[in-house]
Amino acid sequence: MPTNHKNMFQLAMEEEIKKCVHVLKHGGTILYPTDTIWGIGCDATNRKAVDKIYRLKKRLESKSLIILLDESEKLKHYVRVIPEIAWDLLEIAGSPITIIYPGAMNLAKNVLAEDNSIAIRIVKNEFCRRLIHDFDKPIVSSSANISGEPTPMVFKNISRDISGSVDYVVNLYQDQFQELKPSRIIKLNVNGEFHVLRP
Repeated sequence: MPTNHKNMFQLAMEEEIKKCVHVLKHGGTILYPTDTIWGIGCDATNRKAVDKIYRLKKRLESKSLIILLDESEKLKHYVRVIPEIAWDLLEIAGSPITIIYPGAMNLAKNVLAEDNSIAIRIVKNEFCRRLIHDFDKPIVSSSANISGEPTPMVFKNISRDISGSVDYVVNLYQDQFQELKPSRIIKLNVNGEFHVLRP
């Protein structure tokens, strides 16, 4: 990418991040590109904001949601005990990996599973990392579809029911046609045992 285009893109990204942070701070919902597929997001510590995601997706609250963090250091703020194997899994993961940790804390109750576990992914793509860093809280990431319907792998396949119902749609990466896929999901127990839920 030529330097002037790169600078324009960086400026556009900063502007989009500012808009997203404003919406998130006011309890709103966003449709945004993650390190995997496009997701619906909100402040993961705000119960009312999380409620909006469930209503938008027509999803039962008994199903938990994934949250995103920008760096693994922040795990200790949201997980009581981090099994040692978690660090190994994060280090060797070559592709996006979501880990379900036992004993969540400091998050909206309705973002957790019934057993008080929480699914967390540490993102590596620039947009998400900078967004979460600037917002300074974890963000919910739920696939951009009504519950039970197919998961759209590119922006153009996201239904108007979703894009027209969120408070803000990020105006970046919408023209990318490469199909991405959801992350691997691994559930950890306190004793270090783990189960692969989605390979």
